[in-house]
Amino acid sequence: MFRYINILMLNMFALIVKFLCLVGVTSRINPPNIVFIISDDHGNQDAGFRGSDILTPNMDRLAKDGVILDSHYVMPQCSPTRASLMSGRYPIRTGFWKGNIKPKEEWGLNLNETTVAEMLKRNGYATHAVGKWHIGLYTYNHTPVRRGFDTFFGMYLGSQGYYTHMNSRNYDMREDYLTHDGELKDDIRMDMKGKYNTDIFTDRAVDIISKHNSTQGPLFLYLAYSSPHAPLQVDDTRLEKYTSHMTNSDSKRRKYAAMVSVMDEGIGQVVDALDQYNLRDNTLIVFTADNGALLKGSGSNYPYRGGKITLFEGGVRALSFVNSPLLEVTGYTNRHLHHVVDWFTTFQYLANDIPSAHSKPMLPLDGYNIWSSISRNVSSGREEVLLNMREASLLHNVAEVDVRSLKADIVGKGEILPTLIDAISNEFYVLRWQNWKLFTGNYPVQGWGPTYNERGSLLNTQASNNSTLLFDLDKDPREEVDVKDKYPEVVARMLARRDEYEKNMTTIYYRYKSSDGKTGVWMPWRTQEH
Repeated sequence: MFRYINILMLNMFALIVKFLCLVGVTSRINPPNIVFIISDDHGNQDAGFRGSDILTPNMDRLAKDGVILDSHYVMPQCSPTRASLMSGRYPIRTGFWKGNIKPKEEWGLNLNETTVAEMLKRNGYATHAVGKWHIGLYTYNHTPVRRGFDTFFGMYLGSQGYYTHMNSRNYDMREDYLTHDGELKDDIRMDMKGKYNTDIFTDRAVDIISKHNSTQGPLFLYLAYSSPHAPLQVDDTRLEKYTSHMTNSDSKRRKYAAMVSVMDEGIGQVVDALDQYNLRDNTLIVFTADNGALLKGSGSNYPYRGGKITLFEGGVRALSFVNSPLLEVTGYTNRHLHHVVDWFTTFQYLANDIPSAHSKPMLPLDGYNIWSSISRNVSSGREEVLLNMREASLLHNVAEVDVRSLKADIVGKGEILPTLIDAISNEFYVLRWQNWKLFTGNYPVQGWGPTYNERGSLLNTQASNNSTLLFDLDKDPREEVDVKDKYPEVVARMLARRDEYEKNMTTIYYRYKSSDGKTGVWMPWRTQEH
């Protein structure tokens, strides 16, 4: 009798398990620590595991022992990628489809957006941001500790001198936190003058790891290096240490390479700290570049076409990998389609977040949960990525780009763009669907850059002259052969998706460039959002 009951119960249990699998319910792991590392203007080829002669032993080890993400897409500029990561939403929804935030502009990631830090914090995570912010500073409510981070150490703007921490003759290095009474403290760290940007970001990340108390919840560490973004600066000792073998490279390429190697050295220290403080076994490490290298700079996106500011593969197909003992399958290259917005949804799953349980309404997300994809090398279900679109009818009272003003906002000589996305673009729509990639409209066009150890000829950025292009990325990852005439049905299918995306676009009004905010130190200058 009891044996019969036991067999019956086992059969019922087996049926329940089978049912749960059929409806897609899977067991979840305990919420892991998350260390998200982002590099800045970092070429797709510029790491050892990509075949480069740049020395990156720590990234190489993490990538080869983890999972290399070969089709991980980002936006072509700094602010849009960061806004997409923080919000889990395409730039068409957040307004960042227009491009970067320039230093004096009065706008940022809208305050009704729930950031990934807010989401994780409400699920018990300790949340810390280190490095580059670049998604809003004109009010304190747009800065990191008002967007879900417990602490912030770094720079509000998009670039600075690596030793002076100056942008447009104003200082930008701070430590922010909230007091027990909820008051925001913005401590300007003048004592950091003369200390190398990448080193102090690494030191702070290691310090956060060393002080983390796992009994009080998991850790979310957002480590946003500004390297190897211009200006190209590094000390002579490490320049010689890391690039003495690069005899065929010019001085700019060597400086760029040394900056990447110093960042790699810092990543190694962060991983060592995770090991030392017994956090590594339950930690997911994600690394991605925010966009490709600037073609007129010293990075390499080889073999891909284009670079920063363009929507060709060299601008948006990021150098990316993940590493964790929690991954079920490792040591391979994952070729499934992913986008930077997917991390919000994935972290939401890992944190066991229930949006309806929280007071702040969640806006619609564009990401997919890619945990199974990166952990077990299966499809996430994503077949399509909107790389960006621009509608002139949704730009209201936008002033012409003042190139002279822009030059004043950029530190150093490495990144004065010959033409600008604002100046050469009117309307465009760029979509990847399965193996196809469609360009249509008036978008920035670039050619192919040099390999990692050669200087090559470049096509200057130019307008597309309102053309349509279709590429088969499986056969033509370099985007050399336009096949739109051969596959008109594919073009029609992809164009038909435009109307659906346009419904979700955010109107952008005139971006006011204030004369405030520059008082020797970059500080927020408004008390509330426009």
